[in-house]
Amino acid sequence: MNKCYNNSNNCLIDKAKEEKIDLVWDRYEKMKPVCGFGEQGICCRICMKGPCRIDPFGNGPQEGICGANADTIVARNLIRMIASGTAAHSLHGKEIAKIILHIAKKETKNYEIKDVEKLKYVAHKLNIGIDGKSINDIAKEVAYKSLEDYSRLEENPCNWLASNLTTARLNKLKSLGVAVNNIESSVTDIMARTHMGTDADPINLLLAGLRCAFADFTGMELSTNLSDILFGTPEPVISEANLGVLKADAVNIAVHGHNPLLSEIIVNVADEMQQEAINAGIPGGINIVGVCCTGNEVLLRKGIPLASNYLSQELVILTGALEAMIVDVQCIMPSLSKIASCYHTKLYTTMPEAKISGAEHADLISNKAIENAKEIIRQAIRTFKMRDTNKVLIPHEKNKIIAGFSTESIVNLLSKLDSEKPLKPIIDNIVNGNIRGVVLFAGCNNVKVTQDYNFVEMAKILLKNNILLLATGCGAGAFAKNSLMNSEATIKYAGDNLKAVLTLLGNEAGLNAPLPPVLHMGSCVDNSRGVDLAVALANELEIDLNQLPLVASAPELMSEKAISIGTWVAGVGIPIHIGLMPPVSGSTLVTNVLTSGLKDLVDGYFFVEETPLKAAHIIIDIIEEKRAALNITSNFRGNI
Repeated sequence: MNKCYNNSNNCLIDKAKEEKIDLVWDRYEKMKPVCGFGEQGICCRICMKGPCRIDPFGNGPQEGICGANADTIVARNLIRMIASGTAAHSLHGKEIAKIILHIAKKETKNYEIKDVEKLKYVAHKLNIGIDGKSINDIAKEVAYKSLEDYSRLEENPCNWLASNLTTARLNKLKSLGVAVNNIESSVTDIMARTHMGTDADPINLLLAGLRCAFADFTGMELSTNLSDILFGTPEPVISEANLGVLKADAVNIAVHGHNPLLSEIIVNVADEMQQEAINAGIPGGINIVGVCCTGNEVLLRKGIPLASNYLSQELVILTGALEAMIVDVQCIMPSLSKIASCYHTKLYTTMPEAKISGAEHADLISNKAIENAKEIIRQAIRTFKMRDTNKVLIPHEKNKIIAGFSTESIVNLLSKLDSEKPLKPIIDNIVNGNIRGVVLFAGCNNVKVTQDYNFVEMAKILLKNNILLLATGCGAGAFAKNSLMNSEATIKYAGDNLKAVLTLLGNEAGLNAPLPPVLHMGSCVDNSRGVDLAVALANELEIDLNQLPLVASAPELMSEKAISIGTWVAGVGIPIHIGLMPPVSGSTLVTNVLTSGLKDLVDGYFFVEETPLKAAHIIIDIIEEKRAALNITSNFRGNI
């Protein structure tokens, strides 16, 4: 089985073998057999009496040394993953909110408010009056209102949670006691209640996990919207994806991670320094490429080409044509340092909480950020001359992509068809069956699956059945790299009815060609965009989110963030497919709660299906069930 769905990447895997460089796939093979206790979530390391392991076959221990059974151990391990995912996303948002506050107080010259209209819109959603106030005054209040969600003492729900759900959904969460009031205390609560000798009731533990997952949702809403204010709200942009975006005659610099504070500065400084590179005898100048979600951030807002998603990040260095990789936080393999040392590539860390042995560190957050960014790029210009051309192998394949589908850009496009009710065209086409439903693809890559395979194979089936696809994060990267985010993909894969809708919209957008069949909505933190669009549709139809013909899918989930995202997706009422079993199978109780019990509580639920063909058809069946419940038929017209 190929390690990457895309053959152009596999040639670099062969190159690594020839050069005796271990990649993520090699390290996975050396790890086999993986720990079966860990895979099932029945290994407990919370105290030092153990570690304790429960025998899944019933022949050995059924309780840990303290007496905790499999249900308690699995539940505790699961919600600790949710807490970690929540902490990662919410810290991202907190950094953005603090920068907006610094701008409002005139304490930084590195950043500015790019989207004033979005700032005013957010102020309105957060019930902040704007009449007679300066932009800085509004920004200050928005920042403080956002930071309040991290530290509120009162029990009322977080501002960003309450303002971004349907009323019915918010009331349901309140009734269950999971409408979180404080992001950071929800993480602290889980770490405290899972300490040895505290909460041992698996149901109580799982409810705490659900509550914390909504802190993750809150942090993601906050992160996405404040990033739009700071860097601009994405609009459709044409670019390219895959390793072929690297250039043999240019200084290649990759930005990698998740925090757009880093990438914004690097891209802006690189633009200013193009001539400096050319004057140094480098005809192609400076070529910035993206990796992972930082790559998605600069793709949507700057049109920067996307070189790689998570699992193939090492291959960007392995091309031998990368002068510098600049990383910030999350999903960064420590192996990058070792692989970079085999080439001329310089690896730079930029955040104080994310350093890697062997990498150089350059602060890109302080007031020296621009000065440090210039020095990194000057070093990359000097490093270009150290390239060993005998080690250079840049795959030729790169694919045209159309990205940048924020909620606002979609609504603006639809308004060209109906300026008074911009959502009506999409609703009409869902009602008449031209669009049977919508699937939001999210999640990362996992070494246990051929990279990108599940995403691509599921997409082909769903598109043929006239289902519109939205994508974020490394899932979006999978579609971008494999030529599913351009007009040609619509012509090739979309069913006739969906193709007609996308062609109409593409012509209205001035493409003279269809929109892509998979709409790139941003980084993994931007999963909130899909929910924002769903909430707008649900409010227009006066129904709740669980009634929409909408399903989410994470075919190659990998990180703790995926667990926290999936939990709140189910919590807002959306069924979610996952292509790999998370570490919960050691507890029948926990497994049943996630796959059926949640449905009784919040309408959404998880289902696991590893085979792409089967998963796609299950999703189609769910969408058709939801259409039937809404009494939508192919010739139905009028209000649902």
